[in-house]
Amino acid sequence: MGRTNTGNWMTFGLNSWMLGYEAATVVGLRMAKLAMGGPGAAQEAQRMVTEKIAEAQSLNLRAMTGALGQSPAAVANASVQQVRRKVRANRRRLLKR
Repeated sequence: MGRTNTGNWMTFGLNSWMLGYEAATVVGLRMAKLAMGGPGAAQEAQRMVTEKIAEAQSLNLRAMTGALGQSPAAVANASVQQVRRKVRANRRRLLKR
C-alpha cells in the first residue's frame, strides 16, 4: 500500500472549509445586492452566471492539461485554491460597494 501525504489532504480540508465560509459570505452579499434591485442587481445577476461558466471552463482546461498537478491531493488542492481566489475577489468587490 502506498504512503499518503496527510499534510496535503489536511490542507485540502482546511481550504475546503474556508471556501465554504467565504462562499457563504459572498452569497449573503449578493443576496443583499439583488434585493436592492436596479441596474446594479441586474449586472450582478449576469456576472454570477457568466463567471461561473468561465471558471468551470478554466478549471476543466487546467485539469485536462495537467496544470493542476499529478496526484489526487495536488489536483484537489489546486482546484479549491483556484475557486477560492475568485470567491475572495468577489467578496472584496462586493464589500467595497
